[in-house]
Amino acid sequence: MQYWLVKSEPETYSWDDLVRDGRTDWTGVRNYAARLHLKGMRTGDQVLFYHSGDGKSVVGVARVTRTAFPDATAKEPGWVAVELAAVRPLPRPVPLAAVKADAALQAIGLVRQGRLSVMPLQPAEFARLTKLGGG
Repeated sequence: MQYWLVKSEPETYSWDDLVRDGRTDWTGVRNYAARLHLKGMRTGDQVLFYHSGDGKSVVGVARVTRTAFPDATAKEPGWVAVELAAVRPLPRPVPLAAVKADAALQAIGLVRQGRLSVMPLQPAEFARLTKLGGG
C-alpha cells in the first residue's frame, strides 16, 4: 500500500463535499509532477485530504477506488484523474503550522513543495499526520 496527500481549496471542493458525495473523480490536476503521482496511485491506497487556502489543514482520510483514467475536464490529452472515496474525518484538523513544527514531518512535500497538489507520503509520515489528527 502507498500513501498520498491531495490538496483542495474548500471553496472549490471540500472534505464535506467528498463525505456528502461518498466518492469523486479527482480531476483538474494540471501539474506534471502531480500527474505522475496520480498515475502512481493504486486501488486501496490511503490518501490524506488537505484543505488549502484559508483552512490549511489535513482534515480527513480517503482511499483510491479507481486508478488513473483520462481526465474529462482536460482540454489536452494526457491528463488523468483518479477516483477517491471518503473513509473518515480526522477528529482534529492538523494545521499546516503544526506540520511545519513537527520534526518528523520536515521532509514531506507539504513543507518542501507547498504548491504541489498531489504528493506521496512515507508510511511513517502518514501515521504521524493521522496521529496528530487524533485518528
